[in-house]
Amino acid sequence: MTTQVENFPGWPEGVQGPELIDNMKKQAARFGADFQLAHLNAVDLNVNPFRLQTSAGEIPARTLIVASGASARWLGLPSEQALIGHGVSSCATCDGFFFRGKEVAVVGGGDSAMEEALFLTRFASKITLLHRRPGFRASKIMLERVMAHTKIELRTNVVIEEVLGVEEKEVKGVRLRDVANGTKSILPISGLFLGIGHEPNTKMFSGQIDLDGDGYIRTTGNVLVTRNGVVVPGLFACGDVQDRRYRQAITAAGSGCMAALEAEKFLEEHGH
Repeated sequence: MTTQVENFPGWPEGVQGPELIDNMKKQAARFGADFQLAHLNAVDLNVNPFRLQTSAGEIPARTLIVASGASARWLGLPSEQALIGHGVSSCATCDGFFFRGKEVAVVGGGDSAMEEALFLTRFASKITLLHRRPGFRASKIMLERVMAHTKIELRTNVVIEEVLGVEEKEVKGVRLRDVANGTKSILPISGLFLGIGHEPNTKMFSGQIDLDGDGYIRTTGNVLVTRNGVVVPGLFACGDVQDRRYRQAITAAGSGCMAALEAEKFLEEHGH
């Protein structure tokens, strides 16, 4: 869903997300990669080779790299969904550059929202932090940093009912409702950032490998997947599915390289 990517090495003028991925695919194909497009319906990681039940049939795998990513949590508003990539974002690090000198809003009450707001102070002229509750669940030090910053304004007890600008295909503001008294107001902004967390795409693997409390895959040695604390031979994970801290295209690509090298080493060691 990423439009313009400004922070991937080698693209000084930026690159569209789909173009970046297409170029990666073409490069892999040049070296002999085979591509199969299918939906994964079920997976058995307790056998060797692993068994993947897909819409294209069963696929056995001596090694498997899980790179299923994490999905940003959204508010679920039709207007919000219509403006993703047009002023609505879930990644300040990725898109903050586009809002230099503009007023934006961040939604959330935890450390993720605080980090988004603080990062955006490098670019935006004003950041309004919106939270539906009267208090914040963020850590004390993060909240203190946000409250001390002159560019950030906190607004509590408010929820977004609509993101304005769908017809113009550009965020123009948000319609807010005060949850305490029901009054409504409009906040003019040029960008809306969601800081309400991500959900790793790991439901398919639950109960078969080690996941943390939020569903991220636990790894050791960067990309080695474990079960009950013991490394599962031939199974690796990379990118946002196991990285809850950085969540960048370049860090995902880097861990993908690690996983590929580990998979190659595993196959060679077992005579394949």
